[in-house]
Amino acid sequence: MASNLPEVPASLKAISHYLKTAQEHDSRDPIVSYWCRLYALQLGLKINSQGAEERKFLIYVMDWLETSKKAHTDNESITHEVAAQAYLENYALKLFLYADKQDRAGNFGKNVVKAFYTAGIIYDVLQTFGELTEEVTQNRKYAKWKASYIHNCLKNGETPVAGPMKTDEDEDLDNDLGNLGPGTGERSDEPMAGPSNIQPQAPYPSMGFQSWPQPGGAPIPSGPPSGPTNFITNDPFSNVKAPTPPSEPEKPPGGFQPYTGPAVTSGDVPAPVIGASGVQLTPDQMTKAQKYCKWAGSALNYEDVKTAIENLQKALRLLQTGQDS
Repeated sequence: MASNLPEVPASLKAISHYLKTAQEHDSRDPIVSYWCRLYALQLGLKINSQGAEERKFLIYVMDWLETSKKAHTDNESITHEVAAQAYLENYALKLFLYADKQDRAGNFGKNVVKAFYTAGIIYDVLQTFGELTEEVTQNRKYAKWKASYIHNCLKNGETPVAGPMKTDEDEDLDNDLGNLGPGTGERSDEPMAGPSNIQPQAPYPSMGFQSWPQPGGAPIPSGPPSGPTNFITNDPFSNVKAPTPPSEPEKPPGGFQPYTGPAVTSGDVPAPVIGASGVQLTPDQMTKAQKYCKWAGSALNYEDVKTAIENLQKALRLLQTGQDS
């Protein structure tokens, strides 16, 4: 479903990167397109300096989301947040693993920058569903830094360093470990933790995409990647102009290990919740009720009492009967 949204107002520039990514996926992945715009809307509603132009634009986005959802009622990754979260995590991870493998192999280029950049954008969008896990947060931070680092190296005619880069603390630890060999009174055959297991202690500077200009050029190709192997052998980006990274000082996160996803066991399945009327509610139903409440709050921001009441009634009915209208 292609978008016909008007130009983003200057005061809403912070959400333009997510809208740009959504536009790039309009014809190839409606799931990514939908959730990128929803996240942009959530951020836009939090911006205080809103006039008539900004409110009108956000209403356009709301209408687009409503129309898109009605057009994909059979797509659980759009209608259910649990399925959507799993889909987006997998999609971002495929992008990330492609870029990381190319980077470690020394295959630097704007396609790798674009892959890291887009992975960082989608990891941002995952905040729609709540707090990110430690592993996802690490991947998100690393993807943003790598996109900025490789781009700046290529721009300045420098050759990037493949893979993670050590921090000053890692270098100090290397020196300390080098002094613990034969002749120092320490047993050299004892296992010791290497610097790759050490996380940097200094805070990582904020590199949110709010300050990143939009990436231009041709859109990334149609169709979501089918898996890490195919995605790596078939370059997903061609003739794409790399984004201009932020001007903040670059500092690599140390001790990085790519996140491959947690193992799911039967003990990880949450128990059903018992509602006030004795109805067992699944996690999906609880999430859907929260969604209706969020929509009601958004409607009240625009004094749309009717829509707010309708969404609250849907949430109440779902919690009381377990049935979704």
